[in-house]
Amino acid sequence: METGKVNPAQTLEKTGISGVKTAHYNLQLAALIQEAVARGEGEIGNGGTFLVSTGKHTGRSPNDKFVVREPSVEDSIWWENNKPMAADAFDRLHADMLEHMKGGEYFVNDLFGGADPAHRLNVRVITELAWHSLFIHHMLRRPELDEIETFESDFTIINCPTFKADPERHGCRSETVIAISFEKKLILIGDTSYAGEIKKGVFSVLNYILPGKGVMAMHCSANHAQDDPDDSAIFFGLSGTGKTTLSADPERILIGDDEHGWSDEGIFNFEGGCYAKTINLSEEAEPEIYATTKKFATVIENMVYDPYTRELDFADDSLTPNMRCAYPLEYISNASETSRGGVPKNVIMLTCDAFGVLPPIARLTPAQAMYHFMSGFTAKVPGTEKGVTEPIPTFSTCFGAPFMPRRPEVYGDLLRKKIAETGAHCWLVNTGWTGGPKGMGGSRMPIRATRALLTAALDGSMAEREFRIDPNFGFEVPVSVKGIAKVLLDPRQTWDDGEAYDVQAAKLANMFADNFKQYEPFVDDEVLAAAIKAQ
Repeated sequence: METGKVNPAQTLEKTGISGVKTAHYNLQLAALIQEAVARGEGEIGNGGTFLVSTGKHTGRSPNDKFVVREPSVEDSIWWENNKPMAADAFDRLHADMLEHMKGGEYFVNDLFGGADPAHRLNVRVITELAWHSLFIHHMLRRPELDEIETFESDFTIINCPTFKADPERHGCRSETVIAISFEKKLILIGDTSYAGEIKKGVFSVLNYILPGKGVMAMHCSANHAQDDPDDSAIFFGLSGTGKTTLSADPERILIGDDEHGWSDEGIFNFEGGCYAKTINLSEEAEPEIYATTKKFATVIENMVYDPYTRELDFADDSLTPNMRCAYPLEYISNASETSRGGVPKNVIMLTCDAFGVLPPIARLTPAQAMYHFMSGFTAKVPGTEKGVTEPIPTFSTCFGAPFMPRRPEVYGDLLRKKIAETGAHCWLVNTGWTGGPKGMGGSRMPIRATRALLTAALDGSMAEREFRIDPNFGFEVPVSVKGIAKVLLDPRQTWDDGEAYDVQAAKLANMFADNFKQYEPFVDDEVLAAAIKAQ
C-alpha cells in the first residue's frame, strides 16, 4: 500500500527496495502526527506538540559512526577522525537491512539539504518511525508539492531503529551503526532512535561534497542586518558558548542556527528548521525558542512532563541533559524567508574560557582565524560532569570535529582564503569567565557586555578603535569600547592577583600549543607564525 505524493519513477520498489508492506510518501505535519500517535510513538503535548522519548540513545553515537573505505575517497578522508568500514561489510549491512525492511511500514521524505539551489543536495530519508519523518520534515528544506512529482535523490538515508547490526558480520563496533558510503550515495542507520543522527548524516555528506566545489561548509549559526541581507555574520562555537543565543538577535534577521555553506555568492542555511536544547530554557531569556515548545508539530524530545497537564519541566534532566525541541524556522518571528545572506562581513568565533584569561573580544588576522578555527577551543567547567573539579580544555577542530570527513586544514585553509579575499573581519569572543577561573573567584562574562561588544563589531565601530597586542596570545584586543568598562578588556586587571593570572594564561597558552602540534606538518609558515607559542 502507498499513501502520499511521490515521483512515480522514484517509488521504493523502483529504486531497489522491494517487499515493503506500506510506504507513506511525503506526508504533511497533521498526517505524520496522526500516524505517530496511532503507532504509540509518543503523545500530543500542549499546543499540538509531539512528546517523545528516544530510549537508551539520548545523543549521537560517535563511536559507532563509519565511512566506507572506497577508492574514490581513500585519499581525501581524514581517517584519524573517521572510522573506516570495508566496502564488502557495508554491502552485507545494506543487504541485511533491506531484508529487515520487508513486510514493514516506512515513511519517506524527499527533501533538500541547502537553501541555495546551486549547491543543495537532494536527500531521500526512509524511516521506520513516523516521528522521525516529522523531525526531518522540520530539519531539512521542504520542496513545493509540484517539485515532489519530479524529485530525484542525490543521497539516500535508511534509518531502522529496530535493526541491530552484527559487529562481526558488518565490520562495526556494536549493534548500533551509522555508516556512510560516498560511492553508493547511501547512509545506513541502525539500532538508535536518536533523531539527530539523521540530520548530522546530511551535514557530514555536505561537509565532504561542498569543499570540493570551493564552498565552505560550516557548523555555525548566521544572521544579517534587518534592512541589508548583504550585512551578514556567522557564529562558530561549540555547545555552551552561546552560538544559538547570540545569533538570535531580535535586532537582526536569523538565517539559521546550526549548519551553513559559504559560496562566492554568500551564505546559505543547510536546514529548514532548528534543533534547540531546552534544558533550563526560560521564557524571559529566550522567548522565541520557548514559544516553540507550545506550537503545533514541534517535536519535544526527552523532556520530563506532567502526565496530566502535559506541562514541560525544563529543569529536570533525569532523562538527559541533552533534551531538545525541533521546529521549522518560520516559528521564529525574525527568521529569514530565504535562509540566505550575502558574503559575511564578520566572522565570530565563540569560546567559553573557564580559565578566565581570554579577553571578551579580540580581532584575528586571516592566519590567526585559521589557527583558532582549527583549534576549536572551549572549556568544560566544574559541575558539568562527574569528576570535573577544575576547568578542562576542549579542542574540537573546526568547531565540529565529529562531522568533518576531510582533514581539518582543508576547511581551515578555505576559511582563511575566504576571509582574506572578502575582507571579512574575524573576532574571537569569550563568553566564559573573567577575574579568575570558574569556581575559583571568577565570574561569568556579563551577557550585556558581550552583546554590546558584538554590536560594535557588527556595525563597524569596533574596527575604528585603538588595539593592543595581547602578550600571551598574540591577537589584537581593543583598548576601549564605548559603554564597556576598560578593565574588562584587559583580563589581567580583573584578577586580584596579577601574577596568578600570568600563571593561568601561560598554562592555557601551553595547552593551545600542545594541541596544535598535530596540525603543524599540514599548515604553512604564515599559520605557524600566527600560532600561540608555548611558554
